[in-house]
Amino acid sequence: MSEAISEVRVAVVQFDPQVGIRHRQDNLHNSLRLAMEAVTNGAELIVLPELANTGYFFANRQDAFLHAEILPDGPSTQAWMDFAALHQVYLVAGLAERDGMQLFDTAVLLGPDGFIGKYRKAHLWNREKLWFTPGNLGFPVFETPIGRIGLLICWDIWFPEVPRLLTQQGADIICNLNNWVWTPPPLFDASGKCMASYLTMTAAHVNNVYIAAANRIGEEQGERYLGCSLIAGTNGWPIGEVAPADTQTILYADIDLASARSAPIWNNLNDLHRDRRTDLYDSMLGYCYHPCLPR
Repeated sequence: MSEAISEVRVAVVQFDPQVGIRHRQDNLHNSLRLAMEAVTNGAELIVLPELANTGYFFANRQDAFLHAEILPDGPSTQAWMDFAALHQVYLVAGLAERDGMQLFDTAVLLGPDGFIGKYRKAHLWNREKLWFTPGNLGFPVFETPIGRIGLLICWDIWFPEVPRLLTQQGADIICNLNNWVWTPPPLFDASGKCMASYLTMTAAHVNNVYIAAANRIGEEQGERYLGCSLIAGTNGWPIGEVAPADTQTILYADIDLASARSAPIWNNLNDLHRDRRTDLYDSMLGYCYHPCLPR
């Protein structure tokens, strides 16, 4: 086995943040406490769920607005930044972002030197569309000393273009922040995995990229959450276990991030990225056309 070039211990945190202004401080405290547990166990990249400091089911847009904060100066972001700097780790967390009168479902990437960047959720699920604006930053990949990090949020994983665009930009790992909710049954197969687990595994497999997916658990405003957090390898299979549906937990994986850069070459003739027929796809899907240009 070749020596690891960029070995990183990744942790995904699965817990139960609750909506409501009165819960914000407890949510933040719990996220930091669990992140500290991850650091104690050697984690260098820690992934928290979507809307980790606020909970998910806002009563209305005004309620969402009251939960939101300005980036990067908001109290939760500052607390997470201080944590990342103090412990010399990278932290990914989800929150409601306020930008003027617009609200975004946002993921932030923080590191030892402070704020690195953010991603605004592009694909809004269900009632999110009533208070959030769809993301307008595209799908950025951030260069860091430990590797290239891409971000996506929850419903994004149902759209194969998102992990594909991130990996086409060279992402070594995708951090996937989630609030996967219960949908009409069947929810789980005999092994305890939900459909979102398989979508995550498939995206990792077809793009040959690591994906660290952190979901939440519990019940809130009558809605339940699926758990099933996981860390998928470049071959798609989970590294270690898939988290249970109803248990607070932290999953760990020791990953050589640099190995993602050679992973697409399965043999001398098969390379997932090289074998793509973009000459056919672009014209069929219309990606290369601007709405104002004649076809």
